[in-house]
Amino acid sequence: MYKNLINGEWLEGARVSRNINPSDTRDLVGEFAQADADQAREAVAAARAAFPAWSLSTPQQRFDVLDAAGAEILARRAELGDLLAREEGKTLPEAIGEVTRAGNIFKFFAGEALRVGGDVIPSVRPGVGVEVTREALGVIGLITPWNFPIAIPAWKLAPALAFGNTVVLKPADLVPASAWHLADILQRAGLPKGVFNLVMGRGAEVGAVLLDDKRVDAISFTGSVGTGQKVAAACVARLAKFQLEMGGKNPFVVLDDADLDIAVGAALNSGFFSTGQRCTASSRVIVTDGIHDRFVAALAEKMKTLKVGDARAKGVDIGPVVDDRQLAQDLDYIAIGRAEGAKLVAGGEALSHNADGAPGYYLTPALFAEARPEMRISREEIFGPVVSVLRVKSYEEALALANDTPFGLASGIATTSLKHATHFKRHAQAGMVMVNLPTAGVDYHVPFGGRKESSYGSREQGKYAAEFYTTVKTAYTQA
Repeated sequence: MYKNLINGEWLEGARVSRNINPSDTRDLVGEFAQADADQAREAVAAARAAFPAWSLSTPQQRFDVLDAAGAEILARRAELGDLLAREEGKTLPEAIGEVTRAGNIFKFFAGEALRVGGDVIPSVRPGVGVEVTREALGVIGLITPWNFPIAIPAWKLAPALAFGNTVVLKPADLVPASAWHLADILQRAGLPKGVFNLVMGRGAEVGAVLLDDKRVDAISFTGSVGTGQKVAAACVARLAKFQLEMGGKNPFVVLDDADLDIAVGAALNSGFFSTGQRCTASSRVIVTDGIHDRFVAALAEKMKTLKVGDARAKGVDIGPVVDDRQLAQDLDYIAIGRAEGAKLVAGGEALSHNADGAPGYYLTPALFAEARPEMRISREEIFGPVVSVLRVKSYEEALALANDTPFGLASGIATTSLKHATHFKRHAQAGMVMVNLPTAGVDYHVPFGGRKESSYGSREQGKYAAEFYTTVKTAYTQA
């Protein structure tokens, strides 16, 4: 039984949830306490009580805690990566990579705790000095998704703590184990009680408390557009600060002059790795006439080499879908694509067992050709290993189609033309642009985020995280 962390104590919840391995549904990862609304309010009260002292703690104290946490995460990356692969279903190399990223994030923000600066500005009035400084916001509610069970909590938690805030974290119900271990590591790294609180539970109960409680000064949310809109409405109603990372329907453009191997490799990674369950995944591949047929044939051929199976098994490229509901959604979209007239070139088959006979939520990656821009599979986020290829006649048409989406998180292009690459970087309506690279994959020290319905508020990660997790103060002194 894994318990909630509230005010420095491990507490049982009102209920228990069972964490199941999607690679083998017979395998119980663990049983996790589910907090109710009252416990969520206790966690908020603890964070509020801890804020004055933590916000005035020294940069060295915050550095020491975050650096120790990062060091332990990195030292245990194989163990924690195995756990992540077991509970979420991404392959073991991907899972270990995610844990490594989480450790590096804590190390980076340990340094940021020491680098918080300000400005000393001369006033327009004689004898008056002006100081501009950053201070902690207060209590931060963090609501995180299931597709990156340790990296996303890390990139929210680390800056929140580095800049002197206190935190209540509600992880996704599907993947509580990685968040629990992160809480355990931070607890042992020396955080004072109440500074960080973990409340695992249902969004309707725990999440609702974080949104409505006036003692929570800000919310950082990653999840669906629909839920993000509810977060925004609740925060606006009480004038709380909020930050949203939501969906994507990311385009990847392939021009006639592209290196075919690079284009196929980037599209394969963008669309299918992590079982397509990344907000930065590219499920729309826009290909110009001259290379279209060769690209589709080469991508379909390359897909034959992908091995689908147990996330922790050696040589597996694609793990299971996270659960039965996500698998059903993926299969629904494959049926929709067929009904709309797209051609299923490869994959799209549900597998009830892996190679060892273990039951799981397996799906062979699906590739559609002859898709049209108005099709639902070309417009809506599927969040699974389903990719649609759209044919265009020119770079100009490709760019226009790439931008023809309510989303704007990531956008990519494969080309050997400096002219087109430069133009695309400037004119792609996305927060992140990749040239001859997969759309998924962002360094831990640079800003992450998009525009349109993909994101709202200041960027996450890197030095830009200070924009959300701090408030600016201007102070005057008469000499």
